[in-house]
Amino acid sequence: MFKQTYLASAVFMALTSHALYAADAEVADEQAQTAAVEQPAEQQPDNQQAQAPADDMEVIQVVGIRSSLNKAVNLKRQNVQVVDAIVAEDVGKFPDNNVVEALQRVTGVQVTDREAGEVNTVSIRGLTDVTTTVNGRKIFTSTGREVAIADVPAALLGSVEVFKTRSSSQVASGIAGQIDIRTHRPFDFEGSKVSVAAKGVYSDQPDKVDPAFSALMSNRWDTGIGEVGALLNISYIRTNYNDQSVAPGASLPYAAETGVEISDDYWTRGLAHGMDTAYGATTSDGTPYLLMRDAVFQNSNTGERERPALNLSLQWAPNDTSEYLFEAFYNGYRNDNDNMMLFSDVNSAANWDQVIDDGIELYDGTNVVKSRTSYNVGGFSSADHTHAETDSYVFALGGKWEIDNLTLKSEVVYQTSTYESQFFAMRGIANNQDRAFYGVDIDYNASHGGVPAWNYLDDPSTAIDESDITQLALWQTADLYDSGTKDEGDSISWTFDGDYYLDWGIFTKMKFGLRYEDRTAKHSLYDAGALSTNIAYTDLDPDMFNTVTGFFEGRGDVPTSWVLPRGGYLYSHRSEIEELYGANPQALAMYTNYDIDETSYAAYIQSDFETDLFGKRLDGQIGFRYEHSKADMDFGERKQYEDPVDGQLYYIDPTSGENSSSKLLPSLMLRYWLTDDFVARLAYSETIRLPAYADLSTAVGYTEDLTDLGFGQATSGNPDLKPTTSKNYDFSLEYYFGSGSSVYGTYFRRDIDGFVFSSSRMITREVNGENNRYILSQPANTSNGKLTGYELGAVYFPENLPSLLDGLGTQVSATFLDSEQDIPEFDQTTGEQISTTTREMFGVSDKSFSGVLIYDKEVFSARLSYTWRDKFLNSYDAASFAMPRGIYRKPEKSLDFQMSYNVTDDLVVTFDATNILDDIYQEYYEDSTLYNRTNNIYTRTYALGMRYSF
Repeated sequence: MFKQTYLASAVFMALTSHALYAADAEVADEQAQTAAVEQPAEQQPDNQQAQAPADDMEVIQVVGIRSSLNKAVNLKRQNVQVVDAIVAEDVGKFPDNNVVEALQRVTGVQVTDREAGEVNTVSIRGLTDVTTTVNGRKIFTSTGREVAIADVPAALLGSVEVFKTRSSSQVASGIAGQIDIRTHRPFDFEGSKVSVAAKGVYSDQPDKVDPAFSALMSNRWDTGIGEVGALLNISYIRTNYNDQSVAPGASLPYAAETGVEISDDYWTRGLAHGMDTAYGATTSDGTPYLLMRDAVFQNSNTGERERPALNLSLQWAPNDTSEYLFEAFYNGYRNDNDNMMLFSDVNSAANWDQVIDDGIELYDGTNVVKSRTSYNVGGFSSADHTHAETDSYVFALGGKWEIDNLTLKSEVVYQTSTYESQFFAMRGIANNQDRAFYGVDIDYNASHGGVPAWNYLDDPSTAIDESDITQLALWQTADLYDSGTKDEGDSISWTFDGDYYLDWGIFTKMKFGLRYEDRTAKHSLYDAGALSTNIAYTDLDPDMFNTVTGFFEGRGDVPTSWVLPRGGYLYSHRSEIEELYGANPQALAMYTNYDIDETSYAAYIQSDFETDLFGKRLDGQIGFRYEHSKADMDFGERKQYEDPVDGQLYYIDPTSGENSSSKLLPSLMLRYWLTDDFVARLAYSETIRLPAYADLSTAVGYTEDLTDLGFGQATSGNPDLKPTTSKNYDFSLEYYFGSGSSVYGTYFRRDIDGFVFSSSRMITREVNGENNRYILSQPANTSNGKLTGYELGAVYFPENLPSLLDGLGTQVSATFLDSEQDIPEFDQTTGEQISTTTREMFGVSDKSFSGVLIYDKEVFSARLSYTWRDKFLNSYDAASFAMPRGIYRKPEKSLDFQMSYNVTDDLVVTFDATNILDDIYQEYYEDSTLYNRTNNIYTRTYALGMRYSF
C-alpha cells in the first residue's frame, strides 16, 4: 500500500510542479532522417562552440546499412565517453533477429551461451556484469538486478548504445559497462508513421517454421494545448528449438587392481588442477589408481518459446519550454521445454578381470582411461518438462522544464516483474531385478576433438536384446522430481536532474541530480524431493511414451534412439502422477525462501568543461556520484520432522538480516581534439556491483545425491556480502574520414576488488533417520582480479569506386585481453581457505574478432557477418571430483547473413540466416584431450520476411 500511495503522491506533485522530465531524460530525440545521431543529454555537446567539429561534418542522406553505420559512427564521435552503438536501418529493421547477436559485432563485446535458437549472454571486454537500461531507465527481471536482455524484442528498438566508461550522471552499477536500449517515440518522426513487419523463421533441427511479427503506429498533432504525439509498437515472436548434447561424466580415482572407487579419505576432492595424471600415481595410502569417468550422458532438448511485447509512448509539448511523456512497456516470456536424457554409469567394477582382458586404453604416459567396457551398469533415462513464464511491466511519467539557462527534469517509474517456473521429471531404469543393463562400450573421446562413442551391449544370456533401448519392456519407472519457483520483484523510483549552463572559467555546464528507489525481491519455491515407485512401462498408458530418433545427426557413434515418457504428458497429468507416487501435499506447498526490501539513494554533481591546450581544444566532464543502499531481509528455510501420527511434516525456520553499503564514485572524462577529425580520449571512473539477492539468503537449499556419488549438494547465501567495485582506466585514439568511415584503438584496464566466489565444505543432515552428506557452497568476497586489453576497429566505405562496386564497405574489430583473478581454495571439511590459485578471469577470451562485409546499393543491401572468439574459462565445476575444476570453452565462431530488397519505396523483402556454420560447441577441463566435456549442436535459422512502411 505504501508504494501505491507514494506513486500517486509523486505523480500528483510532478504534474502540479511542471518539473517532470521525459522518461529517458538523458537521451535526446533521434531524427531518423539524418545521418547524424543526437546524443543522450548528459553526453551531448553543451553549446554551439563545443559542437564545432560535429557541426562541420557533412550530412549524407543515405539509407539502409550504410545509414545505420553512419549514425553509429557519428554517435561515437560526438560523445565525450567511450561508447559504441548499433542503429536500426529503419523502423522494425534492427540489424539482427536478436539484440544479443547484433551486439557481438560491437568492438569489445562478446556473446556466449548459445542455446534454444539464440545466444543469451553479453559480456563487455570479457566481463558479464553489464547494466542494461531502456530509454535511460534501469530495469530488471523478477528478482534479478538486471533485465534478461534476450527478452526485449529487436523489433521494438531504434538503437543500442554500449557505454564502456561511465559519467557520474549515469547509474553506477555494472562493472563491465552499460547497455542503453532506445525505443521509438512519436516525436522521433516528422508526422505519421506506420510500419508492419512479418517473418517466417525456419529452424532446421526442430524442422518448423515460426512467425515473427511487429507493428508500429505513430502520429503527432498540433492542437490547442500544444503538440501531442502517440505511438504504439507491438511485437510477437515464436521460436521452436532443438538442442542436442553428449558428454562424458566426471572423473574419479579407481584402484588399478580392482576397479573399485577409492574412498575420499585417501584423496582430496575439488583440487583446482585435479589429481596427478602420471602413470603409476598413488593415493595417500599408496594405492595406484586410474582416473575414469563415472558416466556418459546425452540430452535432446526441445521446446517452444513465445515473446510478446508492447511499447506505448505519449508525448505532449504544451510550449517551447516544457515537455511531458508517459510510457508503458510490457515484455513477456513463455517457454515449454522437454529435455530427453539418457544417462549410463560406466564406472562399474563388475567383472573387472574381464574388463582387463577386453582391454583398457589409457592416454599415453598417463593413468587417465580413454576407453573400456563396463559391465552391470546402472543408469537411467529421464523425461523432464519445464514450464516457465515472465511478465514484466514498466510505467513511467516524466517531463522537463526549461527556465533560461536552467533545465529541470524528473520522472517517476513503477516496475513489476514476475517469473514462475514448474519442473516435472520422471526417470526410468532397467526393468530387471538388478536394475542394471548388461554392459556399455565407451570411448570417452572418440571423434571431433571431444565427442565420446558409447553403446549398450546385448546380454547373450537373455532373450531380449538390451542393445535396443527403444523397447518399452526394458524399462520401469523410478524417481520422480517435482519442484517450482515464483520470483516477484517490484520497484518505485524517482529521479530529479538539473542542467545549468555556466560561464565560469573553463566550466560550461553543471549537472546535478538525485535518485531514490524502493525495490523488493521475493523468492518462493516448493520441492517435493525425490519420490520413487517402480512400475513397468508396459503396464502404463502407451500414449505416455515417446521415442527419440535421429539424435546428434550422425556426428557421433552414440545411441540415436531411446524410449521414455513424454514430458508434456507428465506435466499435463502431474496431479494423478503425484498421487501415484504418494507425494506429500505439504511438500508441494510454496513457501518463501527470501523476501528483501531494499532502499537506495544516489546523488551526483558533474560539470562539463572546455579549454585550449597547445592550441587544441580540450573538453570533458568531471563529477562525483554517491550511492547508498540498505536491505532489510527475511529468510525462510524449510525443515522436516516426524510426527507420531501424521508422519513426515514440514515447518519453516525463519531468520532475518540486514545488508548496507555506501560508496563515493569519482569520474573524469577528457577529450582532446588533435584535429577536427582526430580525437584522443582519456577516462577514469569507478563502478560498483551490489550482491545478487539470492546470494544474501541464509536459508540452505539441498539437492539429494542424483548420480550415486555418495553425497548431495547444498547451497546457501551470505547476508554480509559487500559490493564488488572496479577502478576503470581508458585511453582511446579515433580518426574519422570520408562519409561515415573511421578507425580507432583503445587501451583499457580494470582493477576489480571483491569478486564473489563460493567456498565449499562437507556437511550432514538427517533425512528419514539417516545422516546424508552434502557439499555446501556459500558465497563470499574472496576474489580480486585485473583486466587489461586493447580494442581496434574500423568502419570503411571506399569512395570513387566503379558504379557496380559503389556501396561496398566493411566493419571490422578486434579485442585483445589479458586477465588474472585470485581464486581461493578451501578445506573440504572445515570450509576454511587454505590457498589461492591465480588464473584468467571467468568468461574472458584472450582474443576475439569480428568482420562484416557490406554491400548497400540503391534498392539492395546485404551483410555477411563473421565473429570468432578464442577459448575461455567459463566456470568452475563443483568441488566434488578428481579432474581440474576449471571448465573451458573451445574457440567459438559464428557466420550470419542478412539481405533486403526494396520492391517499392514502402515495401521491403528481407532474408536472414543465423548460425550458418552449424559447429559443434565444445567444453573441456583444462586439457581438451584428457578431460573433454560437453559437445553441443544448436539450431540454424533461415527467415524470409517483408516490411511495409508509410
